[in-house]
Amino acid sequence: MKKFLSTVFLSGIFLACGLTALADDAADAKAFFENYVNAANNYSPTIEKMYSPNAKIIRQVVKPDGGLVDVTTDTATYMKQMKLGQAGAKLRKYKNTYTDITVTKSGDGYKVSSLRQPTGETYKLKTYMILKKQPDGKWLITEEMMQTKQQIFLKYANK
Repeated sequence: MKKFLSTVFLSGIFLACGLTALADDAADAKAFFENYVNAANNYSPTIEKMYSPNAKIIRQVVKPDGGLVDVTTDTATYMKQMKLGQAGAKLRKYKNTYTDITVTKSGDGYKVSSLRQPTGETYKLKTYMILKKQPDGKWLITEEMMQTKQQIFLKYANK
């Protein structure tokens, strides 16, 4: 009986330690997301280093009729587009506010989901990021989906 209780006790300790590590990683993923939001809203050049070089970037265009079209690109193309748009956005003082932020385990990373409200708009759009902790402890965005009402992205859609 003593051996059984010892085994149960030790198993409980290992389980508690594992859950603590998961909770710490989830908190770290959320902190990374908050740093991302701050960097993006301040047009920081550090944004580029927050993405995996082979991240999957999805812009989900919300059409006027409510239909959705996914436009997928690679990290390098996205970074070029982002840099081009930053100057005008900075002049307009464009920022995004994120609400309803949730962090869930997703494969070997964490999915941070939220609603994004662009400056001056009353609507909110869905967004998520898949974040993965690298062997060196650094977090990177490996996948990102942001809805947009900007119809110009449709020209990049696969037809």
